Amino acid sequence: MSRPTSQKVTIYDSTLREGEQMPGVRFTIEQKVEIASMLIDAGVPQIEAGFAAVSDEERKAIKAISNLGGGSQVLSLARTKKEDIDAALACDVDLVLLFIATSDLHMKKKLRMTEGEVLKATASSVEYAKAHGLNVAFSSEDSTRSDRGFLTRVYSTAAESGADRLGITDTLGCATPEMIEDLVDFVTGISKIPVSVHLHNDFGLALANAIVAVDAGAKAVATTVCGFGERAGNVPLEQFTMAMKHLYGTDLGIKTEKLTPIARKVSKCAGIKLPPTQPWVGDNAFAHESGIHVAAVLRDPETYEFLPPETVGNARRIVMGKHSGRSLISARLREREIDASSEQLDGIFAKVKKLGERNGNVSDREFWAIVKEVVSKSRR
Repeated sequence: MSRPTSQKVTIYDSTLREGEQMPGVRFTIEQKVEIASMLIDAGVPQIEAGFAAVSDEERKAIKAISNLGGGSQVLSLARTKKEDIDAALACDVDLVLLFIATSDLHMKKKLRMTEGEVLKATASSVEYAKAHGLNVAFSSEDSTRSDRGFLTRVYSTAAESGADRLGITDTLGCATPEMIEDLVDFVTGISKIPVSVHLHNDFGLALANAIVAVDAGAKAVATTVCGFGERAGNVPLEQFTMAMKHLYGTDLGIKTEKLTPIARKVSKCAGIKLPPTQPWVGDNAFAHESGIHVAAVLRDPETYEFLPPETVGNARRIVMGKHSGRSLISARLREREIDASSEQLDGIFAKVKKLGERNGNVSDREFWAIVKEVVSKSRR
């Protein structure tokens, strides 16, 4: 997609549900409430707080998040079963996200249900949820591997039963952008109800697919902080927000300066070290070592930074190592008003390069120790 879009797009963040399904991750109730509070503060309009039918602890967490206030709607995932909907109702959620598999493989091997049984479950569950005052988003699981004819029947049934939103799910992250564009166009043609997308990242295409989906008419996109989720994860909240705002001209209403603090909080709670190269929120997202780059950044950060790090609540780091140049060393010496001669500067530069080659980087402590050694030696 090369053209910008100005349409209204709703993020429904699934960090607390999909993100927690990442193997080895478990959030406590207190952590979930803290993360939800940060998402609300950042302006995320909808928060998928969990899967109410999972456990008593899950329900306590969802209910606590529902009672936070702050303007964000709270969602619970639910199967097309009365007991799941009742569990969501008990948590005071604003919207229930009903789902059922629709691909031949899933219906046969996992659900062991016929098409007729899936259609019946779809109708009865949507009608039940609506009758009990819930807004309903209905999603077909494994949409991208489902028969189009059957998808038409499922989505039509959900719409006729009162669903407020229809969801497309790329459960295996196996769809191309072209496929997502075509599928969103197809589903938006079934009903006038808004369409959402929940996309996985198995082929590394989740972000691209989300952007294409919006261009094709999707009104809501599921995200997770840092893309955390099952297998290869999902659409990263911070990357989608920044791409839509700064590349496609659509402000999603997210306070972008909150993104790095949220990412670091979720990473800490999940017990997963945030990759330094994580776009926007990683430690290296605004880090520079190469002498040519550093010299340019010291003159004007825009030379190698599309936006200031403060835009996402991150910070610039100038890293010293074997790629560092004399301009950085000179700048660091000026910080302490050290007037080094050309010979001293050459000596410091040589030692920094050597230590950087050996260790990968040179810490502040190591750098100032080198400066002290070279300057002291030259004064003898």
